[in-house]
Amino acid sequence: MSCLDRFDRRAASAAALSLLLATTAHAQTADTALPDLYVTATRLDAGITGASTTVITAEEIARSPEQTVPGILSRQTGVQVSNMYGGANGARSTVDIRGFGATGISNTLVLINGRRVDVPDLQGVDWGSIPLNSIERIEVTRGSSGGVLYGDGAVGGVINIVTKSGAKVPPSLRVEGAYGSFNQSEGRVSATMTRDAHALALFGNGVQADGYRDNSKYRQYNGVADYRYTKDWGEIYFNTAVSDQQLGLPGDRSVDPARGINELITDRRGASTPYDFAKQQQVTATGGFLYALRPGTELIVDGGVRRRAQQYGFFGYCFDFITGEVDKGCPVPQSYTETTLTTVSFTPRLKAELDLFGMPWRSMSGFDFYDSSYESPRSWFNGSPAYRQYDLTQTTLAGYAMNTVTVRPGTEVSVGGRVQRTSVRASDAIDPSAPCSAYGCFITQARPYDDASYNTAWHIGLEQRLGDMITLFGRAAQSFRVPNVDERIAVRPGTADFALQTQTSRDIEAGVRAHVGIFDMQWSLYDMYLENEIHYRPDLFANVNLDPTRRYGSEAMMSARVTDTILLKGGVAYTRSVFREGPFAGNDVPLVARNTASAGVVWNILDERLVFTGDVRFVGSRRMDNDQANRQPLVPAVTLVDVRLGGRFDRYFWSVAVQNLFDQEYFDYAVASTAALGRYNAYPLAGRTFMVRAGATF
Repeated sequence: MSCLDRFDRRAASAAALSLLLATTAHAQTADTALPDLYVTATRLDAGITGASTTVITAEEIARSPEQTVPGILSRQTGVQVSNMYGGANGARSTVDIRGFGATGISNTLVLINGRRVDVPDLQGVDWGSIPLNSIERIEVTRGSSGGVLYGDGAVGGVINIVTKSGAKVPPSLRVEGAYGSFNQSEGRVSATMTRDAHALALFGNGVQADGYRDNSKYRQYNGVADYRYTKDWGEIYFNTAVSDQQLGLPGDRSVDPARGINELITDRRGASTPYDFAKQQQVTATGGFLYALRPGTELIVDGGVRRRAQQYGFFGYCFDFITGEVDKGCPVPQSYTETTLTTVSFTPRLKAELDLFGMPWRSMSGFDFYDSSYESPRSWFNGSPAYRQYDLTQTTLAGYAMNTVTVRPGTEVSVGGRVQRTSVRASDAIDPSAPCSAYGCFITQARPYDDASYNTAWHIGLEQRLGDMITLFGRAAQSFRVPNVDERIAVRPGTADFALQTQTSRDIEAGVRAHVGIFDMQWSLYDMYLENEIHYRPDLFANVNLDPTRRYGSEAMMSARVTDTILLKGGVAYTRSVFREGPFAGNDVPLVARNTASAGVVWNILDERLVFTGDVRFVGSRRMDNDQANRQPLVPAVTLVDVRLGGRFDRYFWSVAVQNLFDQEYFDYAVASTAALGRYNAYPLAGRTFMVRAGATF
């Protein structure tokens, strides 16, 4: 979510996710394999000792009733998702681990192949730009221990999306098409080509949809290419991706009991901003090599560049001063923004597995360098001179190491640390001669900002096996998050404060894993204390460092392989997110549901020819955004049922999926008024929808 996305919602409030699924082998087992639910894997491959980690496999993705990355993540215990734009292809969804609400997008670190996707603004990840057919697995690591390996922003957890390559798989071609509700259509293509040591994998998709609401049309085109040259000594690799997105911004639906207004009933699918839009284009390239220095020791050297361009247009309406009426059929430009963000990275690292005085030891150590340049001119309308331009450069340099030792059979200890230097230079240039609307004219130039800070992250973890069935685990960690550019630029148009402080967090976690007969189970408790949490204060119309806050809760997960053809799974989470001190002490942080639960079944009815998948999700009530005072109505609890029936015959495959089977009317994001009790703006989501999909492999 960019600053303008966030400004849009505040303005509306004030004004009212290495193998290939496309290969023949995977294609034939995608609907029949029933993998274990709980696996550990991260940059260390074997996982972060003491942490709660789950993996979503390509097989699970293929048979899920939900075919967006945020939707698939929403089935994971302790993960909450919200959406402002109708949910088409998961566009601009917010994925939150362990209760950060509106700032979950900045406190959940997202990686692609271990490389940061999060960049120094509130836009976060364009989930729709990652073709599902390109994903090998999604690793979800909860808690802040990932901050050692990956850096700032991993306060709530880390989501690592691992993409497929063509290495060590036969040549193949897979094509498929889909059609669903609201004229949503999608085409996907996957191909692998190999020759001697060379392997090339190509993935592409295109999605178009009218959207559930007015002005929610969506278009997305993506392409991914992965090249590998593999020899006995190691591998050379290169990956590139491109995407193009257009999205309508429908705004809110107003509810104001005092004035007898409830657009959730009278015009649920309408738009308060029928002309606002957002466009985005991305290009990324990553290359490097892996060299085996000796058995068990690998040197990985790679780097990359990511460039993202965005354009936003916001409009008001004509106003008749004689009649005092607003003409919503007459758009008036209000503001137009073009933003370019370029990030260059270099991330060499050394991976080692050996014996240390007879004890198995594995280590990952390295350096991370990221340099991001942000340019954002603001103008009245497209083509007019910029009345304001923000420029920011953020450079981070970090060294880290994570060491894990098996001190005796059944006992594993890990210790890790990171030191990171972050330097930020920011400026604000104003052109008083440039035309502007009333929306942007009353502005004050921010003072230049040039500062550098040092921050540290650490992790201590322990796992103890008790026989073959029980494992106890625990950890303690410290992490941090530096302010992003959209937080340094205050939300109110006339102000900017580049000098927000760095957010810090310390958390502890303890739990137990068990494998008993047909059951795999995990249960953990965690407690997190934060200082200087970065948050939006609606009463100040600005981002601030909060008084101390706290997150604590419990997460329980279970799977049961009932028969060779039936797998059951489920999870329950209790999440508390509260202000510890200050004027809101004891209150809940908005947009965090205390209680969430999910349950699912995969049933191979007739081997691979007929497979049923069903999911039930419960999300409890939560405070609306802006309601730090906890006085406004709650976002209502909702229970959603999704089902899918699919199969395969020879080279052909098909599926029919229905989401929100019982046609629940709901929303998972709303902004509360800070002035009038009962007044809020909600962003309703679709009721029952369907998707039919078919394709073939060659």
